[in-house]
Amino acid sequence: MPAVQYPGEGPHPDAHGREPIAGYAAAGRFFQTGRTLGDLVARVCVEETVGSLVPVRDAVPLVTAARQGGRVAIAAASPAAQALGLRPGMALTQARAQVPELQVRDADPAGDRADLRRLAMLLARRWTPVVDLSDRDGLLLDLTGVAHLHGGEARMALRLVRLLARHGVHACMGVADTAGAAWALARHGRGAVRICPPGAQIEALDPLPVTLLRLPENAIELLARLGVTTVGQLRALPRGQLARRFSDAVLARLDQALGTRAEPLDPVVPPERIQVDQRFAEPIATAEAIAHWLGELVPRLVAALREGGLGARQVELVLDRVDGVPQRVRIGLARASRDGAHLLRLLGRRIETVEPGYGIDAMALHVRRAEPLGAETLGAALVEETPPDLGPLVDRIVNRIGAQRMWRVAPVESDVPERSMACTAPLDTAVAAEPTLREDDVRRLDGRGTDHPWHARWPRPVRVLRRPERLDHVMAELPDQPPRRFTWRGVPHVVVHADGPERIAGEWWRRPAERDAVRDYFRVEDEHGHRFWLYRSGDGLRGETGDLSWWLQGMFA
Repeated sequence: MPAVQYPGEGPHPDAHGREPIAGYAAAGRFFQTGRTLGDLVARVCVEETVGSLVPVRDAVPLVTAARQGGRVAIAAASPAAQALGLRPGMALTQARAQVPELQVRDADPAGDRADLRRLAMLLARRWTPVVDLSDRDGLLLDLTGVAHLHGGEARMALRLVRLLARHGVHACMGVADTAGAAWALARHGRGAVRICPPGAQIEALDPLPVTLLRLPENAIELLARLGVTTVGQLRALPRGQLARRFSDAVLARLDQALGTRAEPLDPVVPPERIQVDQRFAEPIATAEAIAHWLGELVPRLVAALREGGLGARQVELVLDRVDGVPQRVRIGLARASRDGAHLLRLLGRRIETVEPGYGIDAMALHVRRAEPLGAETLGAALVEETPPDLGPLVDRIVNRIGAQRMWRVAPVESDVPERSMACTAPLDTAVAAEPTLREDDVRRLDGRGTDHPWHARWPRPVRVLRRPERLDHVMAELPDQPPRRFTWRGVPHVVVHADGPERIAGEWWRRPAERDAVRDYFRVEDEHGHRFWLYRSGDGLRGETGDLSWWLQGMFA
């Protein structure tokens, strides 16, 4: 039978035996602990509610892809994709041919590493003080002295599995005396929790493949040529010959897994939260007394921030009442700051919301969120006229009306109007970095500047609805005429001026349902001078482009 040539794949389309992409593990994410919890995690990225668990049979197959040499290959696959035969290292062209409804996302190893570190910080604060990033996609958690606080090792592991499951992560964990044994159990076996009895790591590891000892790739290949496939076979070989053939790397990993050689951990150290407090010999109950002690606490807080090179973004004042009911006052800042006078003004305006009850016997200021804040160069600012700083004004408004009621709209690269913008903080000026192009990329030949997502040639309304709203009783001629009248929210409108259509096609690379979708947009003005931005779903000729329903997208000023 002749060989089948797949596009971009070469003579072996099955990609069997190929190495995973650099920076990714073939089996997925894992966590281990030493008396040690090992955890193999595959993230299921679904677009339903965050934290919902979707059975594999009902989930959408999802993979992340990255370039490997001259081809694009799968970096990680969800359980639904793995159930369909997709594996890391497989060519993306073959995967699409095998699963047409496959959802593909760009791989982000740096983001995965940052997420893993944040998870390590959270576990170090809530579960065990010793958490180590074992490699690119693993954690080691030391359960010594903490397992009994959670009902034992089995109960603690099960609670962690359920906690991760509530956040959309499918986890399988293993517990053993050594980090190496837990690492191996996490990647081999059945069940969500795999526990090795104390002192039984030899019996647990002997039938496992030698690839689970975290050996170098060249050592694994040489052992395979020698016919050594299990840990038991490796352990039966003379140690002297192993040391001469493989140096000390193989023996070190074997001894660490069996517990005869120590494996030191380098745990993450969560940053200490900055706080200052003051206790009183006699309870206080007046606004003047609270303001006085705020004036004492804020300078101490500013000194602590300056010592750490940080600026506060969110500060909480906690007042402990005599009856045990705390009063909390939280303020936010648009920019990182350690300006004591500004912090004192913001907190002082919130004193009126405090209910002292029978008295307050303690006050504390906690920095709930902080960012690095270094020295600023003021040379040019002293010579040139600079625009006023809007930070204090924004802080006063936000702390009065709430952060959810004040925002700035930022452009997003998308043709679909409701996706072309995002709400950001009022003073957020972050600009998305332009993609780095390779030397042979044809886009380097384009000498024009990058078009802004909101180009002046395509005017957009001042207000765009979060979701388009359906219009009723629309009268319009097909296929290209604007509506003559329509009803929105029960109010009829008669159109006197109109412009359009502007055709926007669906983003087929995001959702297969948008492959043939078309929208025809019109700018219309009614008899009262109100200007609207409407669109018709479909081109008016082909039924697959839309159902000819009319929708309101936004309003012009």
